[in-house]
Amino acid sequence: MINISGLFTNFGSAYGRMVETYIDGTWWTVGDYLENVGKGTKRLLVNAYPFLYGGSSSSVFKGSSPKAAGFAKPTKDIEQRFRD
Repeated sequence: MINISGLFTNFGSAYGRMVETYIDGTWWTVGDYLENVGKGTKRLLVNAYPFLYGGSSSSVFKGSSPKAAGFAKPTKDIEQRFRD
């Protein structure tokens, strides 16, 4: 058998390895990106449409207003607040 290794065959082999690495890396990056986009979209959809995922609309909003809510009332006059 004839050994055909030379400039062009070595270049072709090296070029093929570079292209393979580039394509594998690109698909890895795209896969990670799409996975994160999917998880973020799912999170947004759960917040926007909780009833689709078995929850109720009020269960999503944790830490909402207390039952007895009111307005703050100042205890000092405005002039006295600036003097203290």
